[in-house]
Amino acid sequence: MLIIGIAGGTGSGKTTVVRRIIESLPKDEVTVIPQDCYYKDNHHIPLEERLKMNYDEPASIEWSLLVEHLKILKNGKSAEMPKYDFITCSRLKETTNIKPRDVVVVEGILVLTDKELRDMMDVKVFVDADADERLIRVIHRDCIERGRTPQMVIDRYEETLKPMHELYIEPSKRYADLIVPQGGHNLVAIKLLTDYIRSLLTKVK
Repeated sequence: MLIIGIAGGTGSGKTTVVRRIIESLPKDEVTVIPQDCYYKDNHHIPLEERLKMNYDEPASIEWSLLVEHLKILKNGKSAEMPKYDFITCSRLKETTNIKPRDVVVVEGILVLTDKELRDMMDVKVFVDADADERLIRVIHRDCIERGRTPQMVIDRYEETLKPMHELYIEPSKRYADLIVPQGGHNLVAIKLLTDYIRSLLTKVK
């Protein structure tokens, strides 16, 4: 099993890179684990307070559970991945059954900040993109998928996203084996990455 970590700022194009990896490999050969599914369960905290919490720092993630699930997959067993509701900012009762595959992609803004998780990765990737371009994508996504207004997104960007990016996400770039500039638009870098993954697969099979 190959574990691929894909990090990068919010709206950098990580999802596009993950999709390209999936498309380049045989069907059902990739399991994707989004970091966002592992936000800590804060249902006991009032909604008004949950909405104000900082979800862009490493302390917001239950890393121990993510690592535990990776270990379960490496042992050839399935795991129950949490589901997270971004409207209520709480973990759902339902889970998603994830199966061990030849390639497991762990994707999220902070996945290169946790050393134990990082040490489990065979390939570490950082998807880079211009800050203005990322902000536009975040506004578009959060307004459509998470019920926020453009002003709410901009306020959150200025108060939380930007400072957390500079404090945690951007410095984690130094751990990457490969940096993909221009996000999901960089077809050359993505092809190099997918070719490399395929070459590693032939060695482990």
